Amino acid sequence: MKTFLTATAVAALMTSAAFADGHSKEIKMGVILGFTGPIESLTPSMAAGAEMAMAEVTASGKLLDGATVTSVRADSTCVDSAAATAAAERLITSDGIKAMMGPDCSGVTGAVLANVSVPNGMVMISPSATSPALSAAEDNGLFFRTAPSDARQGVVLATIMMEKGITSAAVTYTNNDYGKGFADAFEAAYVAAGGSVTLSAPHEDGKADYSAEVGALASAGGDALVVLGYVDQGGAGVIQGALDTGAFDMFAMGDGMIGDSLAERFGDDIAGMIGTAPGSDNAGAAMFQEMATAAGIDGTSVYAGESYDAAALMLLAMAAAGSMEPGDYGSRIFDVANAPGEPILPGELDKALEILAAGGDVDYQGATGVELVEPGEAAGSYAEFTVENGALKVVGYR
Repeated sequence: MKTFLTATAVAALMTSAAFADGHSKEIKMGVILGFTGPIESLTPSMAAGAEMAMAEVTASGKLLDGATVTSVRADSTCVDSAAATAAAERLITSDGIKAMMGPDCSGVTGAVLANVSVPNGMVMISPSATSPALSAAEDNGLFFRTAPSDARQGVVLATIMMEKGITSAAVTYTNNDYGKGFADAFEAAYVAAGGSVTLSAPHEDGKADYSAEVGALASAGGDALVVLGYVDQGGAGVIQGALDTGAFDMFAMGDGMIGDSLAERFGDDIAGMIGTAPGSDNAGAAMFQEMATAAGIDGTSVYAGESYDAAALMLLAMAAAGSMEPGDYGSRIFDVANAPGEPILPGELDKALEILAAGGDVDYQGATGVELVEPGEAAGSYAEFTVENGALKVVGYR
């Protein structure tokens, strides 16, 4: 909560200063994330990351003749599509947003895209919706994501496991679009590499007891248990059950499980675990983390950098188009995200706005080494995590 308040205060102060300086235009950006629900420990840093980009652009005074960018937050819940849709509709009809950063989880992202974004012509960039199914969604050119598809993450996780000699595994996944898509991608890659999936079974979030699920997974056996769920929900419940019964002592996990609360809850009980989440080793990542630390934000938190990049891309696209209207700037997102152009890193949005105002080109690389591929998603690289001495640690990049 301290991080949440500090980051919000920084953005509010910078916004107030911008108004005092006489900025005449206000651009509202919706930030729709699961502030409640199964990844609620991750979303404060994600929202704060996006708001860092907004504050940076506002402070520059160089977007559309000195426009002020303000954040309007809404709760996607991560899992309740009806609630997420209603929240997104309010952002457009009541709050008058011109861009949408989010949603976060794949199921609610698909619902908001189909029911709100497309009918209203609203550009949206998700920092964390990774279901492969979203690559084929009808989006009218309005939907982008700064996180890569789980079609690739499944291959990366399978490759790491095989390299470590883990040739059989049971798989449990959260019973939604994200979990099923990830599980299917992982199993296909793992089996193709020579691995064996002993059982692939869904679990429901929100249960108090996962002994039945753990029992079935234990009966199937395997060298490891692959958990493709949520760190603040059923995924953690399954791990707890597996540890309590001694069913598994080796775990592999996807991005929905990678958060500080994982290590805080399990510590060295899961030492040596394998985890994957979008991440890259580049100059932009280090710069973003330094900026975030100065603002009281955890810049190492999963998807914080992707959130900064999502907000920055929409704002730079507005500058390139000379308009805050989604119908005008949506087609410019690829232009500012990819070569040719001057490479732009975190903290350099002021420079990017100057270049665009002069009619030049930028190649926004940002915090995550942004490179968009069709149909509008990050080409993507992944950080490999483990737990060592009770803490999450990055041990390499893929």
